[in-house]
Amino acid sequence: MTEVVELEVTGPDEAVIAPSLIEEIDGEEVNELMRSSSEAERERLAVLQELLGSADLCDYGKRQQAVAQKLGITVRSVRRLVRQLREEGMVSVIRRSRSDRGEARIGEEWRKFIVKTYRDGNRGSRRMSPAQVAVRVKVRAQELGTEGYPSHMTVYRILKPLIERGQRQKRSLGWRGERLMLKTREGIEIGIEWSNQVWQVDHTQVDVLLVDQAGERLGRPWLSTVVDTYSRCIMGMHLGFDAPSAAVVCLALRHGILPKQYSSAYELKQSWGTYGLPQYVYTDGGKDFRSQHLEQVATELGIVLCLRRKPSDGGIVERPFGTLNTQFFSTLPGYVSSEVSTRSPKAESEACLTLLQLEQLLVRYLVDHYNQAVDARMGNQSRMARWEAGRITQLRLLGDRELDLCLMRRDRRTVYRSGYLQFANLTYQGEHLAAYAGESVIIRYNPRDITTIYIYQLQDSKESFLTRAHAQGWETETLSYREAQAISQRRRAAGKAIDNRSMLEEVRDRDEMVKKLQRQKKKNQHADVLKNSTPSDTVVIQQEVQPRESEIQSVSKPAEPIAELEVETVKPKKPVPYVRVYDYEQLKREADLL
Repeated sequence: MTEVVELEVTGPDEAVIAPSLIEEIDGEEVNELMRSSSEAERERLAVLQELLGSADLCDYGKRQQAVAQKLGITVRSVRRLVRQLREEGMVSVIRRSRSDRGEARIGEEWRKFIVKTYRDGNRGSRRMSPAQVAVRVKVRAQELGTEGYPSHMTVYRILKPLIERGQRQKRSLGWRGERLMLKTREGIEIGIEWSNQVWQVDHTQVDVLLVDQAGERLGRPWLSTVVDTYSRCIMGMHLGFDAPSAAVVCLALRHGILPKQYSSAYELKQSWGTYGLPQYVYTDGGKDFRSQHLEQVATELGIVLCLRRKPSDGGIVERPFGTLNTQFFSTLPGYVSSEVSTRSPKAESEACLTLLQLEQLLVRYLVDHYNQAVDARMGNQSRMARWEAGRITQLRLLGDRELDLCLMRRDRRTVYRSGYLQFANLTYQGEHLAAYAGESVIIRYNPRDITTIYIYQLQDSKESFLTRAHAQGWETETLSYREAQAISQRRRAAGKAIDNRSMLEEVRDRDEMVKKLQRQKKKNQHADVLKNSTPSDTVVIQQEVQPRESEIQSVSKPAEPIAELEVETVKPKKPVPYVRVYDYEQLKREADLL
């Protein structure tokens, strides 16, 4: 005779399994099954039994729907479970846990590939996260032509013991486990897994007063930076006097997307090797980031624009501003503190840097120092090294014309009969431009240097590139849009004519004047050093610089040797004419305008 067992099931209604339902089940098997079941599974069984006991009630349909909603399944699944419970007993509805629960069920080859990829990616100064390994697993599967490959969660489970045995990495706000998660205003979560996945853009007004080439104060410029979220590397920037706008954002993105080449005037020891297209651009909710122009550019380039939920989510792009201010800008002449109460009264009198000079110093700092430094989150890996390690595929190179169409300033002009046009009080000529005499064309230009502009024509609602036009007589010079406006205003106030030659002469005269002022300043500084030195120091300097016997005798006359030394030390070398023979393309490439 079969033994009948009564078993209480813990549940919300303290339901008891009826003996009729388990007549065919051995008592020991039932007890073992219930002991191995979880609390949630026992509650699930109690709910199903309660529903089975109310099968004769008039509201049975509503009870089925309530049970389905409580268990998170469909009504059809509830009916199937109740039928199994009635016909086969509770053994048929209790889910048994697998003996290999929690273990990854993948082939040995995939396991070896995952472990080897992770270990090879973390040798020496390189650092590779499990997320990057998961991406490489996907790439490997595509190469093999197979659709069955380990998921990213499987990769994390396999690498978890290796990571736990190693040194635990530092974590900060926003990091979950080993991955940084960004949340957008739309509620989307982006897991940061590789370089050029998410770029962040922001602006700040530089705390340094600048002057023009004539020494007149212009004010504080604006700096826009593009930061790669994965590596914290600065991808690109824009420095100028234009207030933040969609056009400025586009110029900063253009600089970040294109490969960067600089002439020897920048004296770079390293190369700024970052470039490529981002998948996302993550910004605050300012009007410049929500403009229609930026949306059109992003659509054209295939970039997804995302907005931050709150200001505190922008720490990655705002943190470099503090570093730049404390380590770089504060060491320059003309530095003004962001707080008026601590601002130096000598800042205005000490200001002597032009926009071009500040840009050269800033580029050198970013390339040779900031991108080469170690970020606090990266351990012993530099920002540049992490960006290199985080590249998962060959980066796409865009043509200059594609980016000119999307990212440069835009205006309209009419082509005159002789094949030239005027812009910013400069006369431009270009190849084959005479064929479009009398027609209205679109010009695009970079406000940093307007000596070269790009001509487009609107055809079928699309801009078609025609040619380049160059400011006549400015082959070896650069001129910003703001400088051109300042020159024009001064010449109008003086009642003088404005043309290419007059503007070029003014720029060259100012350059020469600035050089004279700098030479005079160095001469005065050197004279002050000699006056403050002791007589014995003066004799030693004179003997080192003027070792001839006839001049050693003049030591007894201190005034004459000092004059001799000043003339010898600060005497400028005779300038050697420097003639460039490159074409416009080469010139702009050297100045990082192409």
